[in-house]
Amino acid sequence: MAIWGRKKNKNEEPETREDRKKGPIRRLWQKFRSIDWKNPVNRWKLLFVSLVGCIVVFGGGYGVLSLTNSPTFCASCHEMAPEYSSYTASAHNQITCVQCHIKPGTINMLTHKMKSMKEVYYHVTGVPKQIVQTEEEAVSNENCLQCHSKNRLVTASGDLKVNHKGHIEKDIPCITCHAGVVHAKMATRGINVEDARGHWTKESAQKLMEKKYLRPNMGSCIDCHDKVNNGEEPWKDVAYNVPPNPEEMEKKLEEKEKEGTVQATKDDETIDAAATVEHDQKTQEIILQAIGKQKKDVKISMECKTCHKQTDIPKTHKNVDWSNNHGTTAVKQLDKCVNCHQDSKWVREIPKEDILSLLKMGNQKEKYVPNMTLVKEQARTNKFCSACHADRPDSHGESNQWLTSHASKAKTAEMKAECFVCHDREKPKADSTDAIAPTDVYCQYCHRTGFKDDKN
Repeated sequence: MAIWGRKKNKNEEPETREDRKKGPIRRLWQKFRSIDWKNPVNRWKLLFVSLVGCIVVFGGGYGVLSLTNSPTFCASCHEMAPEYSSYTASAHNQITCVQCHIKPGTINMLTHKMKSMKEVYYHVTGVPKQIVQTEEEAVSNENCLQCHSKNRLVTASGDLKVNHKGHIEKDIPCITCHAGVVHAKMATRGINVEDARGHWTKESAQKLMEKKYLRPNMGSCIDCHDKVNNGEEPWKDVAYNVPPNPEEMEKKLEEKEKEGTVQATKDDETIDAAATVEHDQKTQEIILQAIGKQKKDVKISMECKTCHKQTDIPKTHKNVDWSNNHGTTAVKQLDKCVNCHQDSKWVREIPKEDILSLLKMGNQKEKYVPNMTLVKEQARTNKFCSACHADRPDSHGESNQWLTSHASKAKTAEMKAECFVCHDREKPKADSTDAIAPTDVYCQYCHRTGFKDDKN
C-alpha cells in the first residue's frame, strides 16, 4: 500500500509472527483498512487505481470478445476449415460469423459465449466427425433482418414471386428456403466430414460452392407448400430447417440394432420400399399439377405460374402436338432437357456427395453426345418424364387397332429404339438392375417366335 505514502507511526507495534501467519488477502485487507481515508489525496489515489482497474478489466474483456467474434478466430480450429473456406467464397464474406450465428443483443452475445465453452471442450477432447448446426443454434430471422428487408415481393432475379413479409409473419424461418446461402448445404451433402476437411481451401471452395446449393431449392418450396395444403405447418419443427445430427442418428441406429431382430430389419426394408413408391407417386402428382395437367382445389397452387413471373419456355415446346413428338429433340438435346426437368428440382432431399469427385470434375459439364440409351434411362427413372410416359400415349390409339398397325412405326433400328424407351424387348428379370419400364408390355409377349430381322 506504499502508493498512498503512509508513514509508519513510531508508537505502532512491529508486525508479529501471528500477523505473518495470516493469509495474504487478509493482511492486504487490514492494510487497506488502516489507510487514512479522510485524507483527500488518498481518496483521489483510490479513484485513479479503480479507473485503471476498470480499463484493464473491461478493455481486456472487450478485446477477448472482439477476438472471438472475428472469422479468423473461427478459422483457427482445423475442424472449421470447410465452414470458413465456404464463408470466404460466399456473398456474405463481408460480415462476421456472429452476425448470423448469434442473435442481436449483449445478453445473447454473453450467453452464447458461455455455451460455446462446450465447443472448446470438444476441440480438446475429440472433434465431432461432422460439424452441423443444431436446433438450438439455428440462424434466426432477427439476424437476417439486420441487413435484409422483409418488404420484398420478388427475388433478386425478378423471376420468382415470393411474399417475404407474408412468410415472415407466419414465423417461417428464412433458413427454410435460404439454408445454403453461405455454406452451400455442405452438411447435408456430407462434404464437411472429418476425412474431407483437409481438402477445403480458398481455391477448392470455388469449385464446391455450386449455385444450385447456394440458391433456394424448388423442392423445399414444393414440399412445404404440399404440407400446407394438407393442413401442416412443418417449419414449426426446428428439425425441419436444420440438417440431421449424424452422431445422434448413429446412436439411434445402434440402439435399434441392439433391440431389433432380423425380422424387424426385413419389416423395415418393406416399409422403406413402400415409402419410396409413395414418394415417387406423390412427386409425379405434383409434377402433373405444375404443368397444369392435374387441377386441385388447394390453398396454394402447385402450378409453375403461381410462383414464377416468367418461365423461359423453349420455342420447340410451343409446337403443335409437342407432347407426342418431342422424342427426337430429347435425343439430340438431352442435357438441356435434364437441366430443367431433373429430379433434384422437384424433391427437397439432397443426395450425399464425394468431395474428391467434385474437386476433380469441378463445375465443368461434359459435352453431351446423342445417346438413345441415356434417353431411355431418363424416361424410365426421371420423375418428370415418367409422369407422362407411364400413361398410354395418344398416338397409340385403340389397343386392338394399334396391335395390328404398329409394325410401320418400328421398321428400322432407330424407330425400334424409340419404342424401347417405354417397352422392353424381352420379359424383364426380377433381379435385373436395369431401370424399370413404365409398362409391363414387352415385345416377346406377342412375338414369341422372334422377329423377321433379329439385327433390328
